[in-house]
Amino acid sequence: MGFCSVFFCLFCLSLLNASAQTSAPPAAIKIKFDAEQSATAAIQGLSNRATGRALMPDDPVRIASISKTFVALAVMRLVEQNTLQLDADISTYLGWNLRHPGYPNVPITLRMLLSHQAGLRDEINYALPMDARLETELKNEKTWDSDHRPGEYFTYANLNFPIIAAVMEAATGLRFDKIMKQQVFDPLKLDACFNWTLCSDQKITAAVTLYRANGDVARDDLRGTRETCPVVPASDGSCDMARYRLGQTGSIFSPQGGLRISAVDLAKVGQMFLRNDDTFLSRKSITTMTSPVWQYDGKNGDSADGYFCAYGLAVHILAAPGRPASCKDDPFGDGEMRFGHSGEAYALKSGLWINPARGRGTAFYRTQVPENDPSGHCIYFCE
Repeated sequence: MGFCSVFFCLFCLSLLNASAQTSAPPAAIKIKFDAEQSATAAIQGLSNRATGRALMPDDPVRIASISKTFVALAVMRLVEQNTLQLDADISTYLGWNLRHPGYPNVPITLRMLLSHQAGLRDEINYALPMDARLETELKNEKTWDSDHRPGEYFTYANLNFPIIAAVMEAATGLRFDKIMKQQVFDPLKLDACFNWTLCSDQKITAAVTLYRANGDVARDDLRGTRETCPVVPASDGSCDMARYRLGQTGSIFSPQGGLRISAVDLAKVGQMFLRNDDTFLSRKSITTMTSPVWQYDGKNGDSADGYFCAYGLAVHILAAPGRPASCKDDPFGDGEMRFGHSGEAYALKSGLWINPARGRGTAFYRTQVPENDPSGHCIYFCE
């Protein structure tokens, strides 16, 4: 065979490979688990189309708002260590006075922040640059609900979580990403991280790239190379971590949604919730997290058209008993109560849901989900 023939065959093969990658289904996985065992129930697609790497169960992905539940786990560990208190005025940790401008005598607490009842709104950019200061940003009145007293009204707001991260840093003297590794990832033996800062080289190589519905890259096209600036940079675009001040910003590691974790490790956390032991957290703390702190009564919160009807400490509770008939918070369609969290960002939808009555759960994500997808928060992978 001549050189031209060989070249033509190689060219055809490259076209076939490119076509296969372009037509590959969206990356998606579902893990089922009980307290002791887990199994991959479905998996498809590529972790990265450019490399053609098939998605594997232990490949990490930006899991979106399920991140909030992990932050709550760290908070509860710090509460058990007497480093934090759920009902203390967080101003005592921050070193500056954080108050709703309309209710200056009402202390803001971690319990309010974790249950989205602090009166905050996502009316400013919650992905604040490294050199921003929460103390300054939160003086903007658009940030606050002018109609409701803190602690009395639910509105889901990502902005709560940079504040929680800042409180954690101020109380411990550690960076948020290092707190999460120390308090959650290492004790549970998870190779996970926020914004890729502390994940292993193996996980960097296995990173799942997020693509939009049209195939454009949305996030994390790493291909084995760490990002030059894995955090939210300063307002001038610089990324000098020496300029970061603990307890002042709280947003650069994306505590509201920046957790990178595999579906397998997500299921491990679900198993922790199901196990009846005190190895990681006391059952009292687990109950505190997973019991309703807020429950919709028809007028005491923004239910997002019935999706939020009961919420604990960064834990969403589905199909809770006694909820109004207007609630649409049963994506599994069986009327059984579950707790966990959903995630939605950069064309990914995800879920970690635990059914305590049946002692089982599911962890899943799917990429390239179109905007306004009619299948909702359960997206193809409910039980």
